[in-house]
Amino acid sequence: MANVLIRNGLLVDTEWARHMDILIKDSVIARIAPSIAEDSVEDGTTVIDAEGLCVLPGIIDAHTHYHLVSRGTVTADSFSEGSRLAAFGGVTTVVDFADDDSKSLLASFDDRRKQMRSMSIDYALHQGVYKYREDIAKELAAVKKEGVEAIKIFTTYKNVGYLVEKRDELKAIFLEASKLGMQICIHCEDDAMIEEIDSKWKGTYLPKDHPDLRPSEAEAAAIRYVGGIAKELGISIYIVHLSSKAGLEAVRELRNDGVHLTVETTPHYLFLDRSKLEGPDGALYVMTPPLRTAEDNLALQEAVVNGEIQVVATDHCSFTRGQKLSSNDVRTIYPGIPGTEELLPLLHTFGLTQGHLSLSQIVNLVCKGPAKAFGLYPRKGSLKEGTDADICLFDPDESWTIGKDTIHSASGYSAYEGMTVTGKVVMTFLRGRLIMGDGIYLGLEGDGQFVKGRS
Repeated sequence: MANVLIRNGLLVDTEWARHMDILIKDSVIARIAPSIAEDSVEDGTTVIDAEGLCVLPGIIDAHTHYHLVSRGTVTADSFSEGSRLAAFGGVTTVVDFADDDSKSLLASFDDRRKQMRSMSIDYALHQGVYKYREDIAKELAAVKKEGVEAIKIFTTYKNVGYLVEKRDELKAIFLEASKLGMQICIHCEDDAMIEEIDSKWKGTYLPKDHPDLRPSEAEAAAIRYVGGIAKELGISIYIVHLSSKAGLEAVRELRNDGVHLTVETTPHYLFLDRSKLEGPDGALYVMTPPLRTAEDNLALQEAVVNGEIQVVATDHCSFTRGQKLSSNDVRTIYPGIPGTEELLPLLHTFGLTQGHLSLSQIVNLVCKGPAKAFGLYPRKGSLKEGTDADICLFDPDESWTIGKDTIHSASGYSAYEGMTVTGKVVMTFLRGRLIMGDGIYLGLEGDGQFVKGRS
């Protein structure tokens, strides 16, 4: 692998931003210094002048669903397509998801890891746990040994078998995972509340109705429920895709009560509201939890700026326009939107225009924060000597408009269509190898590696 010297760029880490040179050798960051002369490096070293560019750690999208088989179909972005669009967004690592099917947890994990061998970027995995087993401690230990750092729990979707109903069984799962040092990630919506609303519902099931069928109060109730278990056990938990002001208030209450929570939100809950669900294309914006109000957007934006939210990820789960628009009934619309590629420019634009969010803070939210949460730090999510040379060169001044012709998802649309953003990824390096440069994708299928957690 060729050595690379990146000169004259503004290196941005969570604590500092300063002009430094960075030398990549044998897939790792070998040296960082105020100046590294070209004549001091080995012959054949590629020299890149990053004047005017920001040098960031490779972005980590901590919540993706590439090639997800669901409801008799499969999502639009395969592992190779997901890798490609990620590279255009400066993303070098994703944390994807292994379902809990009828086999053991280890078998489920092995199946998903084998499927993901076609990835061109690096990846870690959450392991779904949808039911209690008598030997849950043994099963969790088996996947932990293989490098799985997190489990994923649902407090809803009883109808498809995702819900662990009994509190004592859920508590046992939490306890055993915590003993192993595993992150406990939870999709929080109160299933009983949602079912009660549905049983009394007299209205339509159009996209515009989705936020009322699955209200923010259901999110808040579920957060309080799992937070109560965490308090009893004295453990920490991770709330995925926080969507509402009510959910945020529940988080605050629990933290004030001594519960340790790591909280993730997504760009769509920060920047899109339920008005997108109106009209003939409303189905394109259906995901779970649903989009909320502008007031919810503002509350979550403030929480990102003031540090109450530790991770911003995308929950990338893309379907084509045809798949999304094949139904206008929220009970059968395929839920989810693309988003990995848009993550960094959306956050940067927010930081510039209204959020008072620095690039160092953004690096904390999409690099260091997720890397630490899932046991990948400092190998991933940092600019430190001796770590993987996952690097994103970012032009903070380039203005462009998000649209189907400027992004690379096979979905054929973006939920942020028409938004003008400031900041664009120019080059993406994975372990020192250029995988995207000047708008050309150079990723190699199968070059991605499974990254074991190190908690």
